Amino acid sequence: MKAALLLLFVAAPAFAAGGEFFDDFSQADLDALRASGWVLRDGTGHPGLPGARFAPQQLSLDGGLLKLKLSTDGTPANTTLAQLCALRKFFVGTTTARVRLRDTPGSRDPVIQSFFLASPLKHDYDPDFSEVDFEYLPHGGWGEPETRLYGVSWQTVRIAPWQSFNQASIRQGSFDGWQVLTVQVEATRTRHYVNGQLMGEHTGRNVPAKPMAISFNHWLAAGAVEGEPREHAFEIDWVLHEAGRTLSPAAMQARVAALRQQGVARRDTVPDAGLTSECNL
Repeated sequence: MKAALLLLFVAAPAFAAGGEFFDDFSQADLDALRASGWVLRDGTGHPGLPGARFAPQQLSLDGGLLKLKLSTDGTPANTTLAQLCALRKFFVGTTTARVRLRDTPGSRDPVIQSFFLASPLKHDYDPDFSEVDFEYLPHGGWGEPETRLYGVSWQTVRIAPWQSFNQASIRQGSFDGWQVLTVQVEATRTRHYVNGQLMGEHTGRNVPAKPMAISFNHWLAAGAVEGEPREHAFEIDWVLHEAGRTLSPAAMQARVAALRQQGVARRDTVPDAGLTSECNL
């Protein structure tokens, strides 16, 4: 069952209709998850080990939590990843998710647990590419051994050979357990918050330029040790987006508490942008 929010009785600001997306993942099964608008990724491609596969069966719902599971023996052929994406219609505004990040003591698997918003990369150095993300590396990776959490705002990227242009803020150390991650997107800046504390502010060409899809994924980078089959998982409790509004993490949590008090499990009044959600990045 879901943990109670401490802000249950905190007064929330007024929220205008037409610009709110909320899901607490109380759907009965994956078919219901799809019916509510989520895309469950199925296939290969970036990110992750070349040859690894994203599969819907790596997602599961349990007591109001969404679990993303990564299965591997360290080889690409036996590595299965998880990702889901909402519709691509989220741009300026505030997005918050409550997630349970997980460490696996003793593991050296370079897993990445992510909450992000992104638009498609149509070609190398696409100027319309937009992404803001949180990426947690519980066992290190990307050439460094340290456990760390990233908050990143992207300008553009070339996948192969890899070359990226972005601004990143980093918090070192373990974030094992429940975390509230918030990103504010404005016309000229983004801000990343962890549990209400400002992690970083990014500006310039790194600010998103196009509507994005809210997404979560769990993937494996290069460097996993080959051996016995094993699994890693992390969970999502809820996600909330308020379109066109810069709101504090506390205000977002208060809004979630109010929605739950009203018995609202899901709401989507953010206008459709007429864009497809490829869920392939």
